[in-house]
Amino acid sequence: MPDSTTAEAPTQSPFERIGGHAVLRAVTDRFYDLMDQDPAYAELRAMHAADLDPMRASLPAFLAGWAGGPRDWFEVNPGKCMMSMHSPFPIGQATATQWAEAMRRAIAETDVADREIADAMSDVLARMAKGMARD
Repeated sequence: MPDSTTAEAPTQSPFERIGGHAVLRAVTDRFYDLMDQDPAYAELRAMHAADLDPMRASLPAFLAGWAGGPRDWFEVNPGKCMMSMHSPFPIGQATATQWAEAMRRAIAETDVADREIADAMSDVLARMAKGMARD
């Protein structure tokens, strides 16, 4: 029988490693601030509603479930994913790249608990965004 004093700690999810809801909220707020204020993201901003508050509330919940945390977003949106949620929008390479760059900056500029997992999350989200381009 293994000695319980030498048992390994349970593996943390990316959600836990990055810092949980507070960090994902900070990333999301920085992302939408960049999109709203930096002219480099003007084309991306133009694709969104004037009021970004609903997206500011939704994206951290999506990211939490996607990163292995609470799956509240997925329970409220059964059968939905980022691809299906964005299918009505004319996403091209330019706007996908703008989204990926704004998210990369938001993650890089946020104080996270684990930079390695944050950078990995940034890479995967960039690939997902660029995969939505239809041109």
